[in-house]
Amino acid sequence: MRNFRLHILLIVLASGFFSFSQSLRKADNLYNNRAYVKAAEIYSQLPKSAEVYEKLGDCYYYNSQFDKAYKAYQKVYNDYSLDKKISKTFYFKFFDVLRGTKKYDLADEISTKYLKDSLDTKAQLEKLRKVVPFDYQLYNITSDISGSNFGATIYGDKIIFASTHNADNPDYKWNKKPYLDIYESQFSEKDSTKLDSIKALPSSINTKKQHESNAVFTKDGKTVYFSRNLDKRVEIDSNKVAVVSIFKSELINNEWAEAKPVSFASEFYSTMHPALNSDESKLYFSSDMPSSIGSFDIYYVDITEDGSFGEPVNLGASVNTDRREQFPFIVKDSTLYFASNGRFGFGGLDLYASSKKDGEFLDALNLGETINSSYDDFAFVVTDSINKGFMSSNRDGNDNIYSFNRIPTNRTYYIEGLVTDKVTGNLLPNTTVTLFDEDGNVVAEMVVGDDAKYKLETRPNRSYSIEGFQPKYIPEIQFFNTNDSGNIEFNIELEIESYKDAEEIVTDDDKGNTFIQLENIYFDFAKWDIKPQAAKTLDVLVALLKKYPRMEIQLGAHTDSRAGYEFNMDLSEKRARATLEYLVENGINRARLTSKGYGESQPLVPCGDNCTEIEFSINRRCEFLILK
Repeated sequence: MRNFRLHILLIVLASGFFSFSQSLRKADNLYNNRAYVKAAEIYSQLPKSAEVYEKLGDCYYYNSQFDKAYKAYQKVYNDYSLDKKISKTFYFKFFDVLRGTKKYDLADEISTKYLKDSLDTKAQLEKLRKVVPFDYQLYNITSDISGSNFGATIYGDKIIFASTHNADNPDYKWNKKPYLDIYESQFSEKDSTKLDSIKALPSSINTKKQHESNAVFTKDGKTVYFSRNLDKRVEIDSNKVAVVSIFKSELINNEWAEAKPVSFASEFYSTMHPALNSDESKLYFSSDMPSSIGSFDIYYVDITEDGSFGEPVNLGASVNTDRREQFPFIVKDSTLYFASNGRFGFGGLDLYASSKKDGEFLDALNLGETINSSYDDFAFVVTDSINKGFMSSNRDGNDNIYSFNRIPTNRTYYIEGLVTDKVTGNLLPNTTVTLFDEDGNVVAEMVVGDDAKYKLETRPNRSYSIEGFQPKYIPEIQFFNTNDSGNIEFNIELEIESYKDAEEIVTDDDKGNTFIQLENIYFDFAKWDIKPQAAKTLDVLVALLKKYPRMEIQLGAHTDSRAGYEFNMDLSEKRARATLEYLVENGINRARLTSKGYGESQPLVPCGDNCTEIEFSINRRCEFLILK
């Protein structure tokens, strides 16, 4: 009897295990095919493990249900974080969900500890508030239109956007919503913040069981580019993926021709979110092609006169990260707007801008908290008025299109730092700090106080140089660029080196005077012309003055006491002037030089009339005093 009961128990256990395995396989199969809604229903009923919790969280994460995703991911983090199998990918998703649920302190901890990216959201947010160029006023224009609505653009007097509005379309397994189509609409005459007369574009654009979205039209209205997923799924990294490609259609006899994929599209990677620059010579887009830095990067292709395309060009690390960059848009001044989840932000996709300078895009700037939320914010476009446009967001639980007005903010950028001695590290009060623009014009100048600190106002997206100048020091010049990446205070410590530390022939006396020590210059008795041996010595001085073009010196000539006082004073002045003229003849600006004759008034050896020949020669000398 006992054996019979044991047999029954084993059958029950085996049956339960078989049922669990079958359910897990079914859930995994749905998960791998992106049927996240149905997969979540099964995962939520299964016995929990790190894998089940993570995949359950993923199902919610990929449908932007961040509160539910947080609960699942939190279980993985709290109960399984010591498991070596927990991947960096998990920590990024958890980090993203924490931002999406505004748990910024824990998000910073995850980023710093596991993603190796030190983050202080509160400090960065405070800095961002000072630097964002615009505040945004948003108006939801699709709140009364069923389904998901996003990706607005202007086509003549119509607004074009993507929507799951058509309830007759079959459901998409990912989110159990109808497939996306592209629609046209107009603002309502009764309510200028709402859309009406909504109409789907023809079947040459929209299909039954494929997604169409993100249309962009040429200025003449005769060509449209848009995104469409291919009906054939391909296996990428052991998963079946529906690749998205950019399609092109032309208006012929007032009808849109059958759309065809562009030449740079592929069935093995996605190209999507087309955008044209102002002269329509380039088509920007997002892609996960093999050359991408992250999961999706922003590229462009040149459009030739015959309508063909060049090779895709990656915009590089100033725009793209190791995460996701999508939905590019280019305005007339070549500023690029795009969405990313790979930079400092508020959660999900945030909107960023990158200005262009000398043909290169600068580091991107988050557009700020008046337009970005803790959810996905994307598909930014401006209309003919530079301060009006549209963006899309799922901040209210569903994708909606928002129109915006933007208001310029007052921004002030600074360059600041300390001035110190390069060798000793000591502060250098009374140093003159000068800011120059890229053409060498003085923009601002100040003399630092006892704290040796400077702070000068700059402007974004400019090239500057800054100089620290202190008498008897080598001027230090640093070059820098300001940008719109969120930095408003650029810190440069100016370390300047004294001439005596830089050059062996420069020394200080016990009175604090700084001299250039050269071999003595000898003159014939009662003469002041420069002899060949003296010229060799002065050539060393010429080289030093050319090396340091800001150095200014005094040429001091001294005699012995063997003639009368007035005669010696006149002779020393002539010798000092002769030395100065030699330097001028050899390319030294006269304004950097002064000369002075001291006669017999400052002997090094005060021996009066009882000097030896050696002592007389010591007193008979030229000195080179550094003034600046």
